[in-house]
Amino acid sequence: MRICYLADGGSIHTQKWVNYFAEKGYDVHLISLPFTGDLHRNVKLHQLKPLRRKRLFSRIIPAIPTKSLVGSIRPDILHAHYITDYGFWGSLTGYHPFVLTAWGSDVLIDVTASRLSRLSVSFALARATCITCDGQRVLERIVQLGVPRRKIHLVCHGVDTENFNSDKKDPGFKHKLQLPADSLTVISLRNLRPVYDVESLIRAAPIVLARVPRTRFIVAGNGAQRSYLESLARSLGVADAIRFVGLISNDEMPQYLASSDVYVSPSLSDSGISASTAEAMASQLPVVVTDVSDNREWVKDGEGGFVVPPKQPTALAHAIVYLLQNESVRTEFGAINRKIIQQRNEYKEQMKLVERLYQELMLG
Repeated sequence: MRICYLADGGSIHTQKWVNYFAEKGYDVHLISLPFTGDLHRNVKLHQLKPLRRKRLFSRIIPAIPTKSLVGSIRPDILHAHYITDYGFWGSLTGYHPFVLTAWGSDVLIDVTASRLSRLSVSFALARATCITCDGQRVLERIVQLGVPRRKIHLVCHGVDTENFNSDKKDPGFKHKLQLPADSLTVISLRNLRPVYDVESLIRAAPIVLARVPRTRFIVAGNGAQRSYLESLARSLGVADAIRFVGLISNDEMPQYLASSDVYVSPSLSDSGISASTAEAMASQLPVVVTDVSDNREWVKDGEGGFVVPPKQPTALAHAIVYLLQNESVRTEFGAINRKIIQQRNEYKEQMKLVERLYQELMLG
């Protein structure tokens, strides 16, 4: 089978999909804008020229070389990830079978940006042979945009539970981050953008520290809000307890999670379950997440962690404090979470679903 992906090669999600099928021996091609990241040696990469502008008509330009590349590759399956750009370009090729994967923001947020954005998304959805997404909320939104339910398949991005597990704990982790040896660590992996509301975690920090002074917060990711959040931490008097560590490499992520005590995602919007939340659960961490998207389908409040209202730093703080003060609960919740991911979000099992879908499409 020859598979051609249209997707951002710099995304770990893209890398997981293309690398899986390359490792399985399929003839895998990837068409992407320039990126940095690791691909399997057997992936055949075709790079588009970088976009110089973000205006709508400038964003249509990559569709021209994309159509030519797809025509020369002649794949058995054309599969585009993220509808607003790669999905739209793929739909303009007219090639079939054409699989489209929604990542969340493309159908939940981008379509509200302008009438033209909504039209481009609707255009791509209408021309897809089938569509995959990783959450019920996204599925329902796609149906609202006019797609028959029978064309939509639920497929999670998946977690490699052999890589994300509690055995990856790093004994030198606290020393590396200059944390006290007896500290308890709370980790956030969401990017520093308003939609992920890391601000609520920073505002919760003084409440947590008043109850559990040896707490230290690890705030990963980058984004437009970084300097603002660092300034906020200083103004609240908690800067010494927070480590802004920037982007964590894919290789280091399992160690960061396994070496932490509590994971927090204060996000205001997600697709299904966020990748970092699923990875934290696989790493046997208790989690505190906001009541958005499909979080309640993955985290039962009071069993694997806590589901709190969005933009409520006090509620967030109380949940964190409870977990930090109860080691046995952290252990119990972590074990529950890992089992859930193993049963419902295992990477290789999710990719097998995609493999079967491809085979069905080839058979017509």
